[in-house]
Amino acid sequence: MRFPTSERGHLPRSPRLVSLAAAVVLLVAACGSSTTSPSPAPSAAPSAAPSTAPSGAAPSPAGSDDIAATYSRIEQQVIAIRELQPTRPVTPTVLDDAGIKKLVADSFDKDNPPALIAANERIMKALGLLPADASLKDLYVTLLGSQVAGLYNPDDKRLYVVSKSGRIGAVEKTTFSHEFTHALQDQNFDLSSLRLDEIGQGDRSFARLSLVEGDATLSMTYWQLQNLTQADLGELLSAAQDDPSTRQLESMPPILRESLLFPYSQGLGFVQGLQNRGGWAAVNEAFAKPPASTEQILHPDKYTAGEQPVAVELPKDLATKLGAGWTSQLEDSFGEFQLGVWLQQGSGLSAVEAKSAAAGWGGDRISALEGPDGSWAVVLRTAWDTAQDATEFERAASPIVDGLQGSASLLPGAGDTERWVLVASDDAALNRVAGVLGLAG
Repeated sequence: MRFPTSERGHLPRSPRLVSLAAAVVLLVAACGSSTTSPSPAPSAAPSAAPSTAPSGAAPSPAGSDDIAATYSRIEQQVIAIRELQPTRPVTPTVLDDAGIKKLVADSFDKDNPPALIAANERIMKALGLLPADASLKDLYVTLLGSQVAGLYNPDDKRLYVVSKSGRIGAVEKTTFSHEFTHALQDQNFDLSSLRLDEIGQGDRSFARLSLVEGDATLSMTYWQLQNLTQADLGELLSAAQDDPSTRQLESMPPILRESLLFPYSQGLGFVQGLQNRGGWAAVNEAFAKPPASTEQILHPDKYTAGEQPVAVELPKDLATKLGAGWTSQLEDSFGEFQLGVWLQQGSGLSAVEAKSAAAGWGGDRISALEGPDGSWAVVLRTAWDTAQDATEFERAASPIVDGLQGSASLLPGAGDTERWVLVASDDAALNRVAGVLGLAG
């Protein structure tokens, strides 16, 4: 599965689809028998035998022929379940714990320029989503290194499965069913066409990632229901109970933890709704008409109705108007989902209350600006469906803004459905930004 990424909102970019150990195990219990298995489709030629990574590969007590037969069997089962035909073979590579951590770290450095990480970190810290002394890069690499159970890379078409025990057991088989679904998606729909890691379109990328991961998670769940034995289920549950990755996940800042899980949990619900109503054909159609926002993932009726985000803009010459030494480091979209996480993390609201306050989101735009002599500012412009929605957001966000480090203000904008959140290094920078935006006084 891929983790988002630019992913995606204000998370670092990473064009790989990564399977999460916790998600793989817990979905067995979460989905149970609530879904109906689809009818099998004709089989296709199996992929090649798994390869061994040059370093970090996990040994297996079984011979390569046995491993190849196992993966070939799972491929045929997934092909029948997902009703997509492969167009070329996929060769899985088995990695151990050290191997996947190295792959994650190397991929992070390749996909995320330091300036992009710094801008994302500025936004998260300004909004109180990360501690002032935290390193976004260190947290993200540690998080993924502990959680990834498998990975498919659409760029080079390579598929990886992690085996920490050196064997191909229930977890590894389940992971492969998920990752092979990604390969089928890529071969049939061209995942690069979704532009999952486009800078400046974080919320849209996050929504599209949720389609991709939700589809693979649903396919994986069907595979589990049809093919896992009671002994396999016991193995998965035992792995979940003993897995330190669960504790690692729980220790992460909520914005990282919830953003990592969102494409799997909410994406699953979104895709299952499509599949229940129109079969796999409806899911396939969604790849041609992908969701435009996390709002559509959270409220599938808005996807069905074609409700698009409101076009929200920031002045293109904002940095220039702020004066000499000011530069724009990043402009992006935050989205309903991440606003909900922010409201819950910073205000003490329950998850239900925070989601309610974020609902009614129409659109937004956020920017990180750097000024001279260590000054900086973060500007968030939000548009809401109704004046009541804007007021509810303001009520929930006001105590958070009041408690932020540095100088901060929550201000009305044009009309009664717009609210601005400004955070800056000091009062002088805050007043300068507010004045340029016409929000002062």
